[in-house]
Amino acid sequence: MTRLTSAVRGLVTTFAALLAVTTVPATAGAATEPKAPKDFVALRTVDPTIVQEMRYFTPHNFVGERIDGYEQPMCILTRPAAEALHKAQLTLLRKGYTLKVYDCYRPQRAVNHFVRWAKDLDDQAMKGEFYPNVDKTRLFADGYIAEKSGHSRGSTMDLTIVKLPARPTRPYHPGQPLVPCFAPKEERFPDNSVDMGTGFDCFDTLAHTLDPRIQGEQRANRLLLKSTLENLGFVNLAEEWWHYTYKPEPYPDTYFDFPVSSKSLVGGQ
Repeated sequence: MTRLTSAVRGLVTTFAALLAVTTVPATAGAATEPKAPKDFVALRTVDPTIVQEMRYFTPHNFVGERIDGYEQPMCILTRPAAEALHKAQLTLLRKGYTLKVYDCYRPQRAVNHFVRWAKDLDDQAMKGEFYPNVDKTRLFADGYIAEKSGHSRGSTMDLTIVKLPARPTRPYHPGQPLVPCFAPKEERFPDNSVDMGTGFDCFDTLAHTLDPRIQGEQRANRLLLKSTLENLGFVNLAEEWWHYTYKPEPYPDTYFDFPVSSKSLVGGQ
């Protein structure tokens, strides 16, 4: 009887040990989110004066809902990019303007969200504002949506200029009537920025930075943003007046997927 009891106890102990080995790592792994490298920072810790209107934390974007991975409405960048943006801000403040960022670091899961949305041809809820003249079947072929984004490398941002004093932008309310992003400024969504000729994330050739149809004050505003940033090492994406990348990038070949959250940063910035 004693030998049998000892044998049974031994089997139970062995089974329990095996169960612990197989279950604990899986549980721990499921609860662990990736973290940012130590040289990623919250922009507000480098320059708290830059306005932040993080569109993908809100439903006011071409998808029409908050995008995966945006847990807080905050701009995260590599430190070199954030410090260069701070220098650009100092230049613009002296001229009576401030920068405003719409998007900065973008996790890969957010890019995946864009891809899923682009493949769902029945979901065209935001077409009236963001891509009124583009057939949704053309989003990949025309380069508006891709499976990788430079934003995920941490040194790319979408931004504009606001005349000081900066007035708040009127909140977007889901379901409100949509106006094409290339309509006259007084008709399209009332962004508090200077007139760039189109709104942010406008899927249209009019959003090309140097499109010849954009003239006068609108062109001057684009060139002010362009010259200010290019003097500090930023490179513009010619198809999007709002899109700039700081060069050289610290992570030119790495696409990160940590959430947009202070918890992702060293020290919980």
